[in-house]
Amino acid sequence: MQARIKNPAMILPDAMQALQALGKSLQNHGVSSSLLELIFLRVSEINGCAVCLDMHTRALKRAGESDERLSTVAAWRDAPFFSDAERAALALAEAATRLSDRADAVPDEIWDEAARHYDESQLATLVLAIATINVWNRLNVTTRQVAGEWMKSPEARKWVEQGEAVAH
Repeated sequence: MQARIKNPAMILPDAMQALQALGKSLQNHGVSSSLLELIFLRVSEINGCAVCLDMHTRALKRAGESDERLSTVAAWRDAPFFSDAERAALALAEAATRLSDRADAVPDEIWDEAARHYDESQLATLVLAIATINVWNRLNVTTRQVAGEWMKSPEARKWVEQGEAVAH
């Protein structure tokens, strides 16, 4: 497999800076990094983004996430490994990713369940996180980025060395 072009965000440095800033804005608002990573993983499964699946699975493993949770995130509704709050966030992530799958893309029952577990700042963080990973998925899938290859590029290494690793 070969990418069609480099990741567009690496071609346009201002775009990468903007995406990085958006990713950083998700920190420190009461949503754990492990929950954000689970959301990134689930949305990437839905969108078929191998780059993000690889990256976020590795991040979750480094953070000590269990094999049971990693292997069942796609079936979170039927797996006993997720809290009610995590289930609410994952349901919101799925609905906000699959906007055209139903007339009421994000039904009140999904929103209300998320709002039962998260305050306004946390909900804003979740919505922005879902939007951000969808952007990354679309960039990677459209240009056929290759899982594992993205870190080998000089541009990606530069961002990591500057402490601005792709934190979406």
